[in-house]
Amino acid sequence: MGTVFSFDVRGGEPAAVRTELDAAVAGLHRADEVFSTYRDGSQISRLARGELTVAACAPEVAEVLELAAEAERVSDGWFSTRYRGRLDPTGIVKGWAVERAARGIAAACGASGVSVNGGGDVQLLGTPGAVRPWRVGVSDPLRPGGLAAVVSAVGVTELAVATSGSAERGAHVVDPRTGRSAVTDLLSVTVVASRLTWADCWATAAFAMGSREGLRWLDSLPGVEGLLITAGDEVRCTGGLAGLLG
Repeated sequence: MGTVFSFDVRGGEPAAVRTELDAAVAGLHRADEVFSTYRDGSQISRLARGELTVAACAPEVAEVLELAAEAERVSDGWFSTRYRGRLDPTGIVKGWAVERAARGIAAACGASGVSVNGGGDVQLLGTPGAVRPWRVGVSDPLRPGGLAAVVSAVGVTELAVATSGSAERGAHVVDPRTGRSAVTDLLSVTVVASRLTWADCWATAAFAMGSREGLRWLDSLPGVEGLLITAGDEVRCTGGLAGLLG
């Protein structure tokens, strides 16, 4: 998927953990093979060209497209799987694949805590220890190497953190209404939710919306918090975010 993945697994029987880590890595490679828009022979590329039907693809293709349709509905079209007129579900695939990997490890090896990080988007399950929670640093887009905030998973057993923005990859988020790069006052949007599949989608959609509409929309979603940083170095937060910082 063109990025780095890392795993942090606490507890569990070592041999079982190693087996599940191998399975998770294989699953991520499999997701890349199926969904990569850079591979002409991938199932998603062939589906986009009309060479395959959804029914003829691997079952996870239908699963991801159904999730993407729900994301498009909830975001009123601000999240879309269409990129310049072509099917492209990459906006949801990474979050979905990371979440699936984390849940697979947690369910199968008896681990007390699992963290999977895919290019800065993180799914956290359980706890890393008896007296401390998982903590995730949010990069500051205006100060390379600095942190804008630290999200803490204290008191919860499932937490996901996803960031969308232009600081590292440039203007890659598209406005679905125009098919062009989103014109926005934002540099980054970080979304905190229980599931990375949705956090990834909501961060992309809110970034395309801009700070005012994006903040209003994130505030309306149950169980979702957001941190928005504008090009003018203004930080805007949803109402409940403060309770997750520390």
